[in-house]
Amino acid sequence: MKHSLDDQKPIFMQIAERIEDEIVRGVLKEGEQVPSTNQFAVYYQINPATAAKGINLLVDQGILFKRRGIGMFVAEGAKQGLLTKRKNLFFEEYIASMLKEAEKLNISKRDVIEMIEKFKGEE
Repeated sequence: MKHSLDDQKPIFMQIAERIEDEIVRGVLKEGEQVPSTNQFAVYYQINPATAAKGINLLVDQGILFKRRGIGMFVAEGAKQGLLTKRKNLFFEEYIASMLKEAEKLNISKRDVIEMIEKFKGEE
């Protein structure tokens, strides 16, 4: 059975994001070994080189490190680094663009806050 991947994004990026997600959610903890490129290749029915490209992307970012002859492991500080990275991306992709659009529509910051509170069910 082939496990689903998104056709809209390069597969190696999806592999990297799935590993990141597991680190952020605490499924993979610092110091733990991540699945091998061959395991990813079998699971997703992809070329091992594609899986390796995604893993190497995380090695280049300091999220994973290699133990020669053993495999890839989650680096110390990886979770906090990913949380910081994702919070910054969240701000840039969602908050900043939302506030720019609100400004175009003459929606005040207070009105935006009230909308968020209403959405969350808060008073």
